[in-house]
Amino acid sequence: MDEPTFEPEPVDGDTGSGVSLDTQRVLLATRILRQAYDSLRHAIDLLDQGDLSAGRKALVNTLSERGDAEGELDRLLADRVVEGVFDGEQMIGSDGESYAVPVNYASKSRLVEGDMLKLTVRGDGAFVYKQIGPIERRRLKARLAWDASSGSYVAIEDRSDSSDTKVLADGRVWKLLNASVSYFKGQEGDTVLILVPKTAPSAWAAVENVLRDGRR
Repeated sequence: MDEPTFEPEPVDGDTGSGVSLDTQRVLLATRILRQAYDSLRHAIDLLDQGDLSAGRKALVNTLSERGDAEGELDRLLADRVVEGVFDGEQMIGSDGESYAVPVNYASKSRLVEGDMLKLTVRGDGAFVYKQIGPIERRRLKARLAWDASSGSYVAIEDRSDSSDTKVLADGRVWKLLNASVSYFKGQEGDTVLILVPKTAPSAWAAVENVLRDGRR
């Protein structure tokens, strides 16, 4: 079977504070312009009054303030790296913040709850994820079901054993990313092969494949 491919999904840049990088840049640029305007107007007033010494000092201060503001702008434009743990939907960063993980990326990479990720927030606001520490996995066979209360698919364990599947415990249910199920054209009642942490309990599972059980 050909390796599944997923189209990349864009993620809007967010600093984790609720204020986007673009918004911060606009606010900072506005502050720089206002500072420059006020400082230059003050320097011009001093020069018009014939106070050359004070006017020269005001111009020097204007250049210094602009340098400080430009340094802050450079900081905002620089790449920022955060490492964290995938919780099935998001990455929980080492800074305590939650970062959205594109469902297409999570599906394509078959991310499993507990995987270690590195997020690079680029200067243009783009989010770039990389899996840096995959948790040890176990493959299971389950039945695909629709949970109307949450509006999402779930996997219910299949108790039939085979050479490459193993059941953990009776009645286990795992949440699934709808995008993964949709890609494989899964339907309620289909058999789904899932990946879960080998030793740790988990609420989420990654979809490895969907067996359509005779459907085309």
